[in-house]
Amino acid sequence: MPVIVLRPARYLIAVADHGSFTRAAAALHVSQPAMSQQVKQLEESLGVKLLDRSHARLKPTDAGRIYIEHLRRALQSIDAAGRAVHDVENLAEGTLRIAFLPLFTPYLVGPVVAEFYRRYPGVTLSVEILAQARIEAALADDQIDVGVGFSTVELDSITVEPLRDEELHLVVGKKHPAFSRKTYPVKALDRTDLALFTPAFITRVPIDLFLREHSVHPRIAVEANSVDSIVAVVKDSSLATILPASIARHDDHLRAIPLTPAMAPRTVSILLRADSYLSAATRAFQELMRNWK
Repeated sequence: MPVIVLRPARYLIAVADHGSFTRAAAALHVSQPAMSQQVKQLEESLGVKLLDRSHARLKPTDAGRIYIEHLRRALQSIDAAGRAVHDVENLAEGTLRIAFLPLFTPYLVGPVVAEFYRRYPGVTLSVEILAQARIEAALADDQIDVGVGFSTVELDSITVEPLRDEELHLVVGKKHPAFSRKTYPVKALDRTDLALFTPAFITRVPIDLFLREHSVHPRIAVEANSVDSIVAVVKDSSLATILPASIARHDDHLRAIPLTPAMAPRTVSILLRADSYLSAATRAFQELMRNWK
């Protein structure tokens, strides 16, 4: 069985991704002839053609496609092993790549990241705001170390650690007539104006389903793909929205009013790749999230 050499393996993947030796070499900052030669030697060692060179854009052959799939997984493990070797258990240094759902930006991302930095200032944090499907894909491709999302996942390769239930309430600003109310009947939302996420957001689906189940048909006056935009609109108008109650907890200009009947809560969870190495920084982040109030 031929020995896999890391450099030509990475070169082959780059050529497959970029469609040419020239673009792949530029992306990796190496010379094109050296890259071409090493990929050719890899093909010779395997005894098969890995790239179809008959078109302007290079594509993997059938054998190449299967081989590259295995290479990607192998390199993920090798890269993780490299991080494990250099991981500093006392957290005096290191890196941590985190992704949060956009829904968490107003009340969770800032405080959590600030607290982690306060505890472990030597750890470099990379923070992304991604949709749930993209968090799962990024975990599967080893592009991030940990995600914070909801417990319902699509990929079998993602493990879930439930943290707490997040209740969805009617959220209003001071200009809304219901600002001082303690509860709000769902039926009263019929034919009223709301500001909601676009249907692409994971939270919009259960909201629409909940309203339909109660035969409630509000007018969606504003749709936005940013939770900050929704919050800003609600604060400055008589529009209401449906968001996690936590969004209004520390904001005097917002009020979260429980709906009657209540919506089923969503479970905020830590998401990890099933076979991933858990660095000291990842474990520290897990512990912080487990105890977050």
